[in-house]
Amino acid sequence: MTNIDLGLSHPKLSISAIIPVYNGEKYLGEAINSILTQTYPISEIIVMDDGSTDQTAEVVKTFPSIRYYYQTNQGSAVARNEAIKLAKGNYLAFLDADDLWLPNKLELQVKTFQQNSEIEMVSGYVQQFISPELSETIKQEISCPQQPMVGTLMSALLIKKQAFFKVGEFDVNTVVGEFMDWYKRAMDLKIQIVMLPDTIMKRRIHKTNKGIKQRQQAISEYLMIVRKSIAQKRNLNQ
Repeated sequence: MTNIDLGLSHPKLSISAIIPVYNGEKYLGEAINSILTQTYPISEIIVMDDGSTDQTAEVVKTFPSIRYYYQTNQGSAVARNEAIKLAKGNYLAFLDADDLWLPNKLELQVKTFQQNSEIEMVSGYVQQFISPELSETIKQEISCPQQPMVGTLMSALLIKKQAFFKVGEFDVNTVVGEFMDWYKRAMDLKIQIVMLPDTIMKRRIHKTNKGIKQRQQAISEYLMIVRKSIAQKRNLNQ
C-alpha cells in the first residue's frame, strides 16, 4: 500500500473519516468536500483505494491533506478493515465514495456523545437523491423515496473505535452485505446507539450503485446474515 500524505490534526474529539473506493473518480471529489466542509473539524481522512483502474488516485491528489492507500482489488470489506487499522482517531466515521454528508453531521453527533458518555454509536436520517447528471430517461427508471429514511447505513454512523472492535471487523466473505452483517452483530451485542431525528447525509442513487448492480448477490447475503443470526441465538439459548 502507498501512502501519499498525512492527515489533519485537531485537539478536540478525534475522528477518522474512512472512504473505501473502487473506480470512484466521478463522485469522490464531492464526497471528500462534504467531509472537509463539516462544521465540526475532522481529524483525518483516509481513502482506501480498492484497486481502482480509473483516475481515483489523481482525484485524491487534489486534496493534499488526505491519507491515501492503495490495495489490490479485494472488496470493500477488506478496504474498510485495512483503513480502520490505520486510523488514529478514537472515533470512526465512514462515507461511501458516491455519497455526501450534510455540513452539520459530525457536529450533531459529537454533541450527542458529549451529552451521554455511555453512548457508543450515533446515527441519523438519510435523504436519498438521484444523481443530477443522469438523463431524464434514466431518472424515470430509478425509484427514489422522497422522505428521509432511518440511517441504518455505514455512512450515517459515528462510532467509538473501541465499540467498533467490540463488534469486530467486517466480514470479508461478503460482497455487498458487509455492513448489514456488522450492524446485526452490533444489535445482538446491544451496542448503545442513538438515532437522531435530523437528516445528516445524502445517499446518491445512480445506475452503478453496488446494491443495484449486484441485487441478487445482496439478497442472497442478507438471507445468509439473517440465518446466521438466528442460528447464533439458538445456540445461546441452548
